[in-house]
Amino acid sequence: MPVCPNCGYEYVEGITMCPDCNTQLVEFEDLPKFEELSEKDWVLVYTSGNEFEVEMLKDVLESAGLEASVLSQKDHNFPAPGDLSVVKLMVRKRDVEAALNYIQEAKQNQDDTSDE
Repeated sequence: MPVCPNCGYEYVEGITMCPDCNTQLVEFEDLPKFEELSEKDWVLVYTSGNEFEVEMLKDVLESAGLEASVLSQKDHNFPAPGDLSVVKLMVRKRDVEAALNYIQEAKQNQDDTSDE
């Protein structure tokens, strides 16, 4: 059965292009196999009470080609004074050293620009 490798939709025989994303269809058996991720594949590399700061660092890591994920406990529905939760930045185990270097560089650049 033809399947779109981009969006995952299945089509009837005879269809060769996905009408939604204009991608060439492949047979289901030919789809690339994705490695299964688990919680133990991710490592905490940064925490902050500022969600915006963590999102910015995530963007820095992703622009360098590193997978990153933000875990936030903030409840935007319940405004409260002070910092009641921690926002965490996670990366794949294999990317920890590179991620820490990029984070250190980004924080250094931030400190340099705030001194001016």
